[in-house]
Amino acid sequence: MQPTQRRLANAIRALAMDAVEAANSGHPGLPMGMADAATALFTRHLKFDPSDPHWPDRDRFVLSAGHGSMLLYALLYLTGYEQPTIEDIENFRQLGSVCAGHPENFEMPGIEATTGPLGQGLAMAVGMAIAERHLNATYGNELVDHRTFVIAGDGCLMEGVNHEAIGLAGHLKLGRLIVLWDDNRITIDGSTELSRNEDVIARFAASGWHTIECDGLDADAVSRAIEESSGRARPSLIRCRTIIGYGAPDKQGTAATHGSPLGAEEIAKARKTLGWDFPPFVIPDDIRNAWRNTGERGRVARAEWHRLLEASGKKSEFLKRLEGKADDKWLKPYVAELVAKAPNVATRKASEMALEKINPMVTSTIGGSADLTGSNNTLTKGLELLTADNYGGRYIHYGIREFGMAAAMNGMALHGGVIPYGGTFLVFTDYARPAIRLSALQRVRVIYVMTHDSIGLGEDGPTHQPIEHLQSLRAMPGLLTFRPADAVETAECWALALAAKEPSILALTRQNVATLRTKASGGNLSARGAYRLKAAKKERKVIFIATGSEVEIALAAAALLEGQGIGADVVSMPCTELFDAQDAAYREDILPDVSNREILRVSVEAGTTFGWERYTGLHGLRIGIDRFGVSAPAADAYEFFGITPGKIAERVTGHMKQRKSG
Repeated sequence: MQPTQRRLANAIRALAMDAVEAANSGHPGLPMGMADAATALFTRHLKFDPSDPHWPDRDRFVLSAGHGSMLLYALLYLTGYEQPTIEDIENFRQLGSVCAGHPENFEMPGIEATTGPLGQGLAMAVGMAIAERHLNATYGNELVDHRTFVIAGDGCLMEGVNHEAIGLAGHLKLGRLIVLWDDNRITIDGSTELSRNEDVIARFAASGWHTIECDGLDADAVSRAIEESSGRARPSLIRCRTIIGYGAPDKQGTAATHGSPLGAEEIAKARKTLGWDFPPFVIPDDIRNAWRNTGERGRVARAEWHRLLEASGKKSEFLKRLEGKADDKWLKPYVAELVAKAPNVATRKASEMALEKINPMVTSTIGGSADLTGSNNTLTKGLELLTADNYGGRYIHYGIREFGMAAAMNGMALHGGVIPYGGTFLVFTDYARPAIRLSALQRVRVIYVMTHDSIGLGEDGPTHQPIEHLQSLRAMPGLLTFRPADAVETAECWALALAAKEPSILALTRQNVATLRTKASGGNLSARGAYRLKAAKKERKVIFIATGSEVEIALAAAALLEGQGIGADVVSMPCTELFDAQDAAYREDILPDVSNREILRVSVEAGTTFGWERYTGLHGLRIGIDRFGVSAPAADAYEFFGITPGKIAERVTGHMKQRKSG
């Protein structure tokens, strides 16, 4: 006889409680409560093939409630993925184990997204569903026809990003998106009644979702709910009524099972309650075989898909699209054009000009903005809007949803086949930061077009003027932060962002800047992170290190110093991360050893001076802003903070005199 669905689900429960107990750390409650629902999903509905985890037309499954990671690890093991092994599960949450505390997409195939920060998994799934519909509109049902499933907890549906995500999904009518809500009514603090009285179902319905309720402990009921939710023209929320820690007789239904091991005594009782008479980490052959047969089921669908791919006449194009390489043939002739014309434009405008060259050639881009399209300059000629009526469009109006936009872009990048970019003001990276952090952690190519990058935005004042933002973003591992100085550097930084294997920030000006690069170079100078834009004419005594709009100011200050017989280099540093990655010889050539007290290093950036000592040295000079900004026209703000050529030259000569006398 085939094992019942409950017996299959109990294998998940056993592995979850055993792994958490062995680690003395973890969350057994969700895996035990959602085991039946997950069993219904994986054995009856999910399209996947463990032998080819990257099959492009597989269904996507996202465990948004990432603290319940043992649910996912158990499913991957039971269905026959190469990883995790049972030894990996035995080492759950231990150093070096692929079974990390929360699912990490870079640890092993089968994990579609890194989750744990609640709500973001659901929001990334929205992006995956967008990418699926867009590619379906491009390549048809034969090559792209899959669904995105999510398991979300009460916490996921409380987080603010959830509101942004479901609003976007409902507006775009993403009917291929199905969310299973683990409604166990428990959070860490206790009952959800302590903190929530809203009607979640009504909220989703008001956002344009189909909703349905079922007994989450009954696999047949869950399966019927999934069937009823499939094929609809709008996304679906399935409310699965569950009991957290189901099977642990004394602790189920309480917060005690949420984030702590059950304990040996309770596990023994749970084994008896569940009828699970096997030692820890042992799965009997009949149950393992039944699960593995489920994993085998997807091979037939994958084989048929490969047949369709071969017969489509689009195989080469489709696979190249998924490979994700961005053609940069546009860059060299465009830079030559810029050098010849030397436009005096804001770098946000220069970004738009670069995109006018990029978007027709790199057709995998999908742009967007959080209600600042005209300010971010992210919409180019010829791009149609991606809407519920036109999934083939390549531009999304995200609305005032910075966090939701960033998370959705993560999902699109994780799905593959598209290169997402989206814009807002640099100061509003504060809204998007948790998703930007997950961009970096997951190593996905998402391009953030962040304009209005300094006090140069002017009259909107300190609420909108970034001060600490650039350095805080540079502090984030795995994120490239670009701040180009002119139209040429902007084009170069776009090329680097498109070629990167990690996320990028493009910090761009509101105010116009001159073209500083007026001669053709042999390559992409910005790729070095920093380069000598101007060499000293007199004996070198000063090295200016500047970024963005302040490079032009540093050049003017250097000219004043040269007039006083003080030789000054000007180094443009569009990306500190790339400069830090250069070899020692190059870095030494650009910034000679700080122990040489004969050369003064001066950083110039219209933001915090915090962190610039790593380039200026302790005896260098750091020119910037270490307070909040002011509401004033840009020129007046720069004058107020002393970031003008004359005032900078005065500070440099004064500092040099002080050092000499000291």
